Amino acid sequence: MVGTEHGMRPEGQLAKTSWWQPALVPAQSVMPLSFCAGIAYQLLTSLEVVLIADKTVTVKDDHILLSHSRILFVLDYPPESQEMVFDAHDRAFAFFQGTCQRGIYDNMKTAVETIFVGRERAYNRRFLQMCSHYLVDPVACTPASGWEKGQVENQVGLVRERFFTPRVRVKSYEELNALLLDGVIAYAKAHPHPEERERTVWERFEAERTALVPYAGRFDGFHAVTASVSTTCLVRFDNNRYSVAASAIGRPVEVRAYAERVEIRQDGRVVAEHERAFGRDQTVFDPWHYVPVLARKPGALRNGAPFKDWVLPPALDRVRRKLAGSAGGDRQMVEILTAVLADGLPAVEAACAEALREGVHSADVVLNILARQREPTPPVTILTPESLRLRHEPVADCARYDSLRSPP
Repeated sequence: MVGTEHGMRPEGQLAKTSWWQPALVPAQSVMPLSFCAGIAYQLLTSLEVVLIADKTVTVKDDHILLSHSRILFVLDYPPESQEMVFDAHDRAFAFFQGTCQRGIYDNMKTAVETIFVGRERAYNRRFLQMCSHYLVDPVACTPASGWEKGQVENQVGLVRERFFTPRVRVKSYEELNALLLDGVIAYAKAHPHPEERERTVWERFEAERTALVPYAGRFDGFHAVTASVSTTCLVRFDNNRYSVAASAIGRPVEVRAYAERVEIRQDGRVVAEHERAFGRDQTVFDPWHYVPVLARKPGALRNGAPFKDWVLPPALDRVRRKLAGSAGGDRQMVEILTAVLADGLPAVEAACAEALREGVHSADVVLNILARQREPTPPVTILTPESLRLRHEPVADCARYDSLRSPP
């Protein structure tokens, strides 16, 4: 018999209430996890407040952590959108020089469209395309189960304490992300791994690299929407306006939004490409989109909004300033600018420089120089070596063929 608190029970008989019974396990208890090299990475997003160009901005952090080595990669973006998620994956995998077999995510809207019972999820089509490109199997956590990606959750507080306290002051997102990259590398090289104290995080990361799935190259991660083109050659996207080539007016276009740029296509042809603007009610011009319009309205060269503070190459700018004070100068300058669309900017710049060296700057002279440049170069005369010269030059004598005629 074995004594118990409430009396005696037969030896070998388990108590009805034992420590191992699930009903007595505290709800807050979690399972410690351990990952082999190259098996999984974890992704989590958080928000931080920084000063960018003296403006207080709330930025979104994307934290991507390799579960085995605990190496962390952090990137900051303005909004939370799908193209930013794509860019974060690509930059992280390029830094790691590979990826893992499995990616562990929370149920973010940029990846998961529908949450079913258990582990079943309906993922976004573009997100699945990205995972297929990198050969990653996505796994979404159970809602409100942060311990399933507890490694990266713990890193959020560390990043906030080490890199965002006190408040960061930078000039641009590029400077901020460079600062974060330097910081996480320095931290990894200086701190021991939590499970292998004799090695640093960086040393364990270098050992894990051989087990990673090789980096597959950049995924074309864009978010596409259809838009219309206004009569002022502008397309509205994400509360801002972007100029397109004048030939695109009248038909819809496809706006492909990347993390840092916007590409606009029509019938498979790129009609505009701009650095992406963040904020509201900004207009991004490319003056070359409006040069065909100047052919009909040359006076717009002086007051047109796209040409305000237009920086031209030196020789082209000197010709513009000289023509500005002459009669018909705007029309002549428009003719020179229009030539750029056919001959290219380097050729027109060279023609302007040649005209200025000769002391002239009219459109007729510049266009004449361009016309001469388009003429084919004369063939090179090849000198016959003396050893190959004929001693007896052939004589053209058609009467020789009469001897071949048969007699009648």
